[in-house]
Formats: sequence, structure tokens, C-alpha cells
Amino acid sequence: MSAAHSLSAPIRRFGWLVGLPGLAAILGVAVPLVTPPLEARLDAEAGAVVRGTARAGAEPWLRVTARGRDLVILGEAPDAAARDDALARLAALPGLRRIDGTLGLVETAAPFVWTATRTGPDRIALTGNRPAEIGPHALADRLAPALPAGTRLDDTAHAAYGAPAEFGPAAAEAVAALKALQPGARAELADTRLSIHGEAISTEDEARLRAALATPPAGFSLGTIEILPAKVPDFSFGLARATGGALTLTGHVVSETARAALRARAAEIAEGAGILDETHTARGLDARIDPAGLTAFALRLVALLQEGGVTFAHGAMAVTGIALDPQAVDEIAALLRDGRPAGVEAGPATLETRPLKPYRVQLRREADSVTLGGHVPDAATRDRILAALRPRFFRERIIDRSRVAEGAPDGLTGALEAGIATLAVLARGEVRVADRALTLTGDSLYPESARRMEADLPRALPAGWRGEAAIAVPGVATGPTPEACAARFTELEPPQALRFVPGSATPTAAFYPFLDTVAAWAKACPTGRIAVTGHADPAGAAAPKPVLDSAVESTASVDAKGPDAKAPAKPGKTKPEAAKPEAAKSEAAKPEATKPAKAADGKAAPDKTPGKADAPAEPEPDLPRQRALALVDYLLQAGLPPDRVTADPATQARPPAEGIGLALRP
Repeated sequence: MSAAHSLSAPIRRFGWLVGLPGLAAILGVAVPLVTPPLEARLDAEAGAVVRGTARAGAEPWLRVTARGRDLVILGEAPDAAARDDALARLAALPGLRRIDGTLGLVETAAPFVWTATRTGPDRIALTGNRPAEIGPHALADRLAPALPAGTRLDDTAHAAYGAPAEFGPAAAEAVAALKALQPGARAELADTRLSIHGEAISTEDEARLRAALATPPAGFSLGTIEILPAKVPDFSFGLARATGGALTLTGHVVSETARAALRARAAEIAEGAGILDETHTARGLDARIDPAGLTAFALRLVALLQEGGVTFAHGAMAVTGIALDPQAVDEIAALLRDGRPAGVEAGPATLETRPLKPYRVQLRREADSVTLGGHVPDAATRDRILAALRPRFFRERIIDRSRVAEGAPDGLTGALEAGIATLAVLARGEVRVADRALTLTGDSLYPESARRMEADLPRALPAGWRGEAAIAVPGVATGPTPEACAARFTELEPPQALRFVPGSATPTAAFYPFLDTVAAWAKACPTGRIAVTGHADPAGAAAPKPVLDSAVESTASVDAKGPDAKAPAKPGKTKPEAAKPEAAKSEAAKPEATKPAKAADGKAAPDKTPGKADAPAEPEPDLPRQRALALVDYLLQAGLPPDRVTADPATQARPPAEGIGLALRP
């Protein structure tokens, strides 16, 4: 009996454990069967509460997710009463165990910040502030076209007031930018500024993204753009030089800053021939190699080529093409042997030589130095150029960086000496020679001397050479080019033919607006002479008077005295009749002034002026020339210098129907 009792005690004590497996089995079967219907019922009943929070034409502000017997809530109520009512209705649902989450109130956000973060290859999280006027589903519909297929949005942003007017389109462009970036990237709209942070998936993706960001969304500006370049397995780089000096940049650079520095230096080497930039930013360069040292080394090599390329790939630098001159072959070999940056190997150098085309020389004047660069045919020519520089630039350092090469054009030394003479009177400047063309640019202190030098330089060059000067005056606006001035001059034709009254050489009032326009053109375009042509009278018109109008008198006197004569004051614009009495009066006075004095016996006394008796009488200008001189006189009084306007010969008189004519002379 004692033994049975001893066995029953443990059974009574731990016997309940025997039923646990059965209970677990019952629960394992019951929970899956009971929970889904309960969760579905709770979700449906909560959905009715959610729909009740929708205003007319808008989405519900309440979002609810059922998890078993629990509800997870999210949203911002328009006011406290609506929030409390929604919470009370949810709490009254049958079978509810707990409500997780909180409901806020819609407020004005300042600043208004919305962020899209790429959390995975196919997921984007939206945080921050969402416009209260746009519900989460409506925003998702707007963003869908900009998203890769299959991308899911996790929107936990809070509704708020204060969003910019163009928020929707800007948000679509922001999430579209994330397609080019690795997971972890984010796009942010802060009021009206778009910022992008992330790592590019590939060099092509980065190029497309930067091109898209060149035009910010309407109503927005760019904030911080931090795009880490994509990592490439083989970091390569190349410079190709075409005939004529143009450079093409290919391969990879480590940053936008490095690209800008590369472009600036390449433009100097191209010497105006142009550059084409096809590089992409990328990572992957060997850590032992200095990026700036690598590009500087490649630029030194390509500067020694007339045509060809420099390439860096698989850690080695190679050169191929036509060397600048025979010395350049040895210099390239020495650079590849001894001048390579750390971590860069020497690749093959396949080079040949040929005469220079074009043949280039440069003279650059700076604040304290003058530098001779490019090529000279021999040492004697170099010495002659340096000898021409020293007496004119005795305060500046003379730096000789020229190289010797065959192929110099005839007259090179004379052309450079002409350029040196002009360069010496400039505050700063540069002379460039390319074959038989010389170009001078720089700054002068005086507008008049700048215009004179621009006109004189081409005439000072040897035969067969072309010259062009573009000299600026600091602080003075640059005038139009000769081509632009010529184009403007062709537009100065009057709306209809301007004709003088038959028999008269006095301009009528109809001439004045046109002549004022011509004078304004001449002041804006300080080069070129205006040639004026008069016109004849129609057949059968009254014969011209034998006297000159007053306007022609003053012009004839200026014409006789030469270009330095002072022009008379500009007369008022009067009708022709108003000028005639004065003309007649002056003519009436002429016989007395020119009649020879009589001797005591009543006979005319001989004129004692030497040579005067032998001088032939000057013929009177014919009527077309009188008319041309009258117009010249008006333009002189309007401010044109005497050497800028002239009357064409009478033999070039225009037909009466065409009226007066103007032509531009060099």
C-alpha cells in the first residue's frame, strides 16, 4: 500500500503535463482556423470607420491595418474632434484587443521637407511631410510612372500644410532620379530645393542623371547634389589629338572638379582648336596613383604630338601618332622612362615625324614677362626674334620656350616683328601665328589707339599674310565687329529714294532723319569710310544755278583745306528757301573781294603774288557733286571725322529716279 501511494504522488503532482501536447495540438489547429476570419472581420469593420473619415472628393485621412485582434493606425486628423471620434469608433469594435500607433493633427510644416529613400532594389520609403491636399494613394499614382516596374512605396510621411505649388511633378522627378542610384540613395524636397545624395549604379546612369538635373523641376532649384561616381573594374583615360590641334577627352575622371581642371588645361593645349569632352566620372583608379598627376602627365605627352593619342589602361600609359617635331620623340621616350607618376607603368610608344601643319608661333606679354613659344625654323631666326623683343621689353623678363622645326612660312620673321611692334604698346596681349595668318589680341588704355592698331596691323604684314587684331579697352564697351558693322550699313537704305529739288543742292527736311541715322551708325562703328554720291536732275528740268548753296560753300572750304580743317557748327534744319538769301548775299560780295586793284592811270595793276597769275581757275563742281558735298557737310557737322566721309567723283552720279547713294569703303 505504501508502494502504490509512493507512485501516485508524482502522478498527481506532474500528471497535468501529460495533457500539454494535446492542448498544443488543439490550439495549433484552432488558431489558424479562427484568426483569419476574426482578422478579416475586424479589418472590414475598421475599414468602414476609415471610409467615414473621407471628405468629399478626398481620400480618408485615417489608415488602419488589422493584425489578428489588434489594429495599427496611422494618419493626421484635420482637427481634434475628428481624431477623437475615429479613435472612439475603433475602440468600440467587437473582438478588438489593442490599438497600436498614434493619430496626429494636420499642421503647417516650415520648412516643408519630403524625402524619398531607396531602401532596396525595388523599395522606396517616403518620409517627412506630404501635402495634406494629396492623399497617400493619390501620391502613389502620381509617382508610379517615374518608378521602375515592381517598385513598392512605403509611405510613412505625415500630412501637412505648406507644400510648394509644384510638389507633385517635383516629387516624380525626385523618385525618378533614384533609378540611377544604388540602394541607400535619397532625394529630398525641402520647400523649393531639390537635393540628391547617393552612389551611381554605372557611369552611363550618372551621365543621364546629371543631364536630367541640368534642368531642375519647374518652380524648384537645386540644393546639394552629392553623387558618388560608380566603381568601374578598369579605370581608363585617353586624349586624342586631331589634325589642326583639336582634342577629344575619353575614359574616366575621378570627379567633376577633376573634369573641369582637365578641360581647362586641354583648352590651352588645343590653342583655340576646340575640345570634345566624352569623359565620365568613375571610381576604381589604383589607390597608389594620384589622379591629378595622372592627367597632368597625359597632357604633357599629348602636347608633344601633332596628331595621335595618349591612353591609360590596365595601369599603363601608351603613346601613338605623329610627334610635334624630331626632338619630341626623344622627350616622349624620356617622360615614359623617367617621368611617370607613381603606380603608372610605361606602355608602348609608336611615333613618326612630319613637317608641322599648321606652323605655329606664340608671343605672350604678361605683367612682368614676354614668352616666345611654338616653333622657329632655326637658331638664327630665334636670335633675330629675341633681338627684336629686348629693346622694346627691357623691363620684362624674356622667356624662350620655342622649339626648332622645319616648315616655317616665308616672311615669318617680318610678320613677327610687325606683331612685336604692336604688342609693345599694349598693356597685355598675345600674338599667334598659324602658317601665314597672324592674330593679335590684348588690352589698350585708349580706344583711339586700339582702333588705329586694329587697322594698321594687317597693312604692316609681309605680302601674302593675313592679319587680324582684336584689342579691347578695359572699362570701355567693345564695339561691333567689322562684319556686323557692314551688315548694319546695308540696312541704312532710306525707305524711298531721297532726291533734291531740281536745280538745288540744299537738303530738304526729308533728308535729316536718314542722315542722323547714318551719323549714329558711324559713331557705333568706328571703322570704314562712307562715300556719298549725288544724283542728276531729270531730263528737261531747270538748269542749275551757277552759284553754290551756303552748305556747299562750307563743305568746299573744308574739302580744300584738307582733313584737319575744323567743321563749322551744325546749322539748324531749315527749309531750302531760308538758306538762299544768305547764299545770294555771299555771292554778291565775291566780285568786290576778288576784283584786282586799279593803278593811278585807271589800268588794272598787275598782281604781285608769286605764281598766282599762272594758277588755272578751279572749275565749279557740277550739280551731282554739289549735292554730295552738301550731304558730306551735314555728316561732318553731325560729328563724323573728315577722314570717315567723302564725296564720290561726279562721274559716278546716280540716275534721278534712284536719288542719293551711300557706299561703304575700306
